[in-house]
Amino acid sequence: MIPKFTVMMGGADAFNQRKLVMTGWRGLVLRWLDVLLAGTGLLVLLPVLLVVGLFCWTDTRSPLFAQERVGRDQRLFVLVKFRTMRPGTASVASHLVSSSAVTRTGVFLRRTKLDELPQLWNVLLGHMSLVGPRPGLSNQHQLTAAREALGVYAARPGITGLAQVNGIDMSTPELLAQTDARMLRELGVLNYFKFIFLTVTGKGAGDAASAK
Repeated sequence: MIPKFTVMMGGADAFNQRKLVMTGWRGLVLRWLDVLLAGTGLLVLLPVLLVVGLFCWTDTRSPLFAQERVGRDQRLFVLVKFRTMRPGTASVASHLVSSSAVTRTGVFLRRTKLDELPQLWNVLLGHMSLVGPRPGLSNQHQLTAAREALGVYAARPGITGLAQVNGIDMSTPELLAQTDARMLRELGVLNYFKFIFLTVTGKGAGDAASAK
């Protein structure tokens, strides 16, 4: 039987089924596409990365933002983005942070999603996929529990996906986990390119900062 993405529940069944995720031909093809597209993207977009980095540096003198996130099998990894919030901002989900913490450059970067570009390096290293569940923080316990119950952590987290293009963010953890599980169940090469295309053409948005 060809392994497929499945929505998994906890316990022994989840452990046995988890080994099927990303181990068949589908997983190999998607990983190959990740490496090819992320590597090409870093080379082609190098001038853009340098220009954006320069603008971030003029704003905060600290253009890159590194933060621990929860990855595949709940292993922690360091996610890299362009900094869009002032240094010293609390390490919590974006919807819990006041919008006043967002820098001038950060407003533009978050609107255009250019702040996500450094994550191509995370994809190349195998921490992430171009398409997958948005990686959460270790202190987002409700989201972690909801995703664990549905087997979402069997897959690599991603830069974009079903939740991202539909504007479902981490302020609704149960809905987000259900959406992630649905995406993984249906994810194939066609949907992989569909989510990338929708993201590049401006569909959806990242986690919004609080209006407070």
